[in-house]
Amino acid sequence: MGDFIRYHYNGTFKDGKKFDSSYDRGATVAGVVGVGRLITGMDRGLQGMCVNERRHLIVPPHLGYGSIGVAGLIPPDATLYFDVVMLDIWNKNDKLQITTLSKPERCNRTVENSDFVRYHYNGTLLDGTPFDSSYSKGSTYDTYVGTGWLIKGMDQGLLGMCAGEKRSIIIPPFLAYGEKGYGTVIPPQASLVFSVLLVDFHNPKDGVFLEHLEVPETCKRRAVTGDFVRYHYNGTLMDGTLFDSSYSRNQTYNTYIGKGYIIPGMDQGLQGVCVGEHRRVVIPPHLAYGENGAGDKIPGSAVLIFDVHIIDFHNPADPVEIETVFRPEGCNVTSRHRDFVRYHYNCSLLDGTRLFSSHDYGKPQEVTLGANKVIEGLNSGLLDMCAGERRVLIVPPHLGHGESGARGVPGSAVLRFEVELISMEEGVPEGYLFIWHGEPPANLYEQMDLNKDGGIPAEEFSTFIKTQVAEGKGRLMPSSDPEKVIADMFQNQDRNQDGKITPEELKLKSDEDQEKIHEEL
Repeated sequence: MGDFIRYHYNGTFKDGKKFDSSYDRGATVAGVVGVGRLITGMDRGLQGMCVNERRHLIVPPHLGYGSIGVAGLIPPDATLYFDVVMLDIWNKNDKLQITTLSKPERCNRTVENSDFVRYHYNGTLLDGTPFDSSYSKGSTYDTYVGTGWLIKGMDQGLLGMCAGEKRSIIIPPFLAYGEKGYGTVIPPQASLVFSVLLVDFHNPKDGVFLEHLEVPETCKRRAVTGDFVRYHYNGTLMDGTLFDSSYSRNQTYNTYIGKGYIIPGMDQGLQGVCVGEHRRVVIPPHLAYGENGAGDKIPGSAVLIFDVHIIDFHNPADPVEIETVFRPEGCNVTSRHRDFVRYHYNCSLLDGTRLFSSHDYGKPQEVTLGANKVIEGLNSGLLDMCAGERRVLIVPPHLGHGESGARGVPGSAVLRFEVELISMEEGVPEGYLFIWHGEPPANLYEQMDLNKDGGIPAEEFSTFIKTQVAEGKGRLMPSSDPEKVIADMFQNQDRNQDGKITPEELKLKSDEDQEKIHEEL
């Protein structure tokens, strides 16, 4: 007794003649049961009914309108027949009814007053009649909680929810639209049922939230403003919807941090990362794409979650980082500019991805230092090494393969080299193929012209140079093919290319430099 009810009915006499109908009036009947406001038979007949229950009530005259009847409508001593369907029941002592339908396993935070929420809902009356749905509009309902923008029951019913949680919220009329109802879809004194899916929420005071999923045991350096970072990411909304992924493009996202090239939340979220770190960055909309969203995948006011994996980072001012792993004792001779060196190497990215190795070719790499035959960072890292020394080199991209990368090397990639210097030969100055250890012979041409016929063919030239090297009087530019070096020397001196060198053609490099002629001996 004392419950408020809403119901529809058809009222007829025994012969089936209709005397009244709520359907004909287009409005339900609302009132309180058991307090004498209805005829006694109806008061008793409605008690114990459930929502959507249908009853056929036969009310005798003494429980209806008795011997008096209702003038012009119900004759005296009439038995009344009512077909009733119960639509709504509530009590002034009712409270909000909340049923959790599903809830994520992880829930780090729940809705509080002043939070901004985005949710989907289906709204029905207590009998199941739908009156509204966000799904039909194709967008979430977005609003603040606890600030009076919602009906009281919804304000209360959203509190404590997790992103991704589903709830059924039954709201009595006095916490909904009360006696007035709402338009033509919500009758007066109607209880409302909302099936709610909370998509995401945030507070305008929120900053970036970081979750360190995996941090390497050793982290020698952390990224700071001005560093250039290469990272992979998956970007999702709070409900798990994927909106973007670098993995799908098979290419890292590369950018400077702290300089405004990316959304503010990511600029902040990447500060302090280590190479190899996995980090989750949760960004509120005011530090992401705001009320407008981005494209058709990021709605307005959406919280974004980025799961990032840091591949590498560097600063444009970084030098080559050199770590000596092993250095032989008694090391007195080290590699210098223009020396010819043989070395083994393994090259990888900082995430461990193997790129190249000299061991794959079964022999050391050979190069003249400073001859622009290897990247600048590797060249620098091979200087001042002893034979047998081993080093680890970290080469930033501006001293490696730059923004464009190279075959097998991504653009802007930091490279890691493990190098071992096998041997080295003293080099010659740039531009020289051969240098004398002392002063050259005063009568150089006569000594070189072994058969004294006034011309020096390639065979004589080669024999002479090899003799000088063997006697320690001079040295060739180090090379894996000394014959080619000598052939190049002869080609330079045989200026008219007739197959022999004449006295007029033979010139020392030092003499040529004075004449601004850049050919070698």
